[in-house]
Amino acid sequence: MNILLIGSGGREHALAWKLAQSPSCDTLFAAPGNPGIAEEAELVDLNIADHMAVISFCAGHDIGLVVVGPEAPLADGLADSLRDAGIPVFGPNRKAAQLEGSKGFTKDMCAAANIPTAGYRRHNSKASALTGLAEFKPPFVIKADGLAAGKGVIIAEALEDAQAAIEDMFGGGFGDAGASIVLEEFMTGEEASFFALTDGIDVVAFGSAQDHKRVGDGDTGPNTGGMGAYSPAAVLTEAIQADVMERIIKPTVAYMAAHNMPYSGVLFAGLMLTGEGPKLIEYNARFGDPECQVLMSRFTGDLATLMLAVAKGELASAPVPTFSGDVALTVVMAANGYPGTPQKGGAISLNDVRTGKIFHAGTAEKDGQLIANGGRVLNVTATGATVTEAQINAYAVVDGIDFPSGFFRRDIGWREVEREAAM
Repeated sequence: MNILLIGSGGREHALAWKLAQSPSCDTLFAAPGNPGIAEEAELVDLNIADHMAVISFCAGHDIGLVVVGPEAPLADGLADSLRDAGIPVFGPNRKAAQLEGSKGFTKDMCAAANIPTAGYRRHNSKASALTGLAEFKPPFVIKADGLAAGKGVIIAEALEDAQAAIEDMFGGGFGDAGASIVLEEFMTGEEASFFALTDGIDVVAFGSAQDHKRVGDGDTGPNTGGMGAYSPAAVLTEAIQADVMERIIKPTVAYMAAHNMPYSGVLFAGLMLTGEGPKLIEYNARFGDPECQVLMSRFTGDLATLMLAVAKGELASAPVPTFSGDVALTVVMAANGYPGTPQKGGAISLNDVRTGKIFHAGTAEKDGQLIANGGRVLNVTATGATVTEAQINAYAVVDGIDFPSGFFRRDIGWREVEREAAM
């Protein structure tokens, strides 16, 4: 079948790379794509905000499956329009995508479905939120309700910083995403990511990962969209994963179906492993970035066939997802200035890669030269028998890349590397 992939980042390059390997994939198209995706797919100049244009392209190119990578088109209802046109699509409809598009919606769902999560309050005005801080103890957790490219969460140690964060959010610092906010209790524990595929009825696990949100080594500095990740997350034992499926994932799928918002696609649960057991931090309605890169590096099945089964409501009859026993680790190379205003246009030279795979995120080509065209620019990914080995292999590739206007963390995977060293 012919497949159309929507998106242009590192996540989409990883998806394109894996979809292109699927025996069931004939021609892979990507819109808008990037120079790395162009190595796996035929790039299409298509305005993905124009739903009729996307539908027309699908009809004209015999598209049997559309895979929506990023969250914005899902929140915009692209999956709704495609399904209404009878085109199979991997990704949730607009109402279901609220699980990512509105943190307040998800918290209310957790309360209604008795899903373990942090205590919270929703606020629609600055005055209400400032007053509401009195209900919480430091550190204060302030979240923009809407989509903020993974950067809409502020953890403030001091009351004054929390107040400033609220002022910034309601002052437009996060655009429309900060028009309402969620205040949460601070949870203590280790974070991990769990993935599941669902067609709205059946659910199957799809791996685990841990990422690094802070911009600097030692988990310092502001939050980013992610500076690196590794998979699997050893802290998510089989017992904990089974608990997550039973108390978090399955109740979510059942709640959404019962409220006429059946969820179809990948459900990405950000978890906090607390002393009281795993609790939901937040949901993403798509594969994580850079978590997708490490998941795809380990997935050994036919991704296109599996995604089509999800899209057609046939997950129960699809093969169970299988993964390599190796560890995969990815290091994000970002442009100077990120997560603020990134320095675009910096030249990049890639050397021969023997120990890993380079996924393009924010890249472009100008006069035959690869250049930085975003905040997170490259995702250097490698595998190994252990996190330590995968880390060594990934940084061997990183050190061979010439990117003078970029930077990266040197400690991706540090928690597990320390645990492995202590064994």
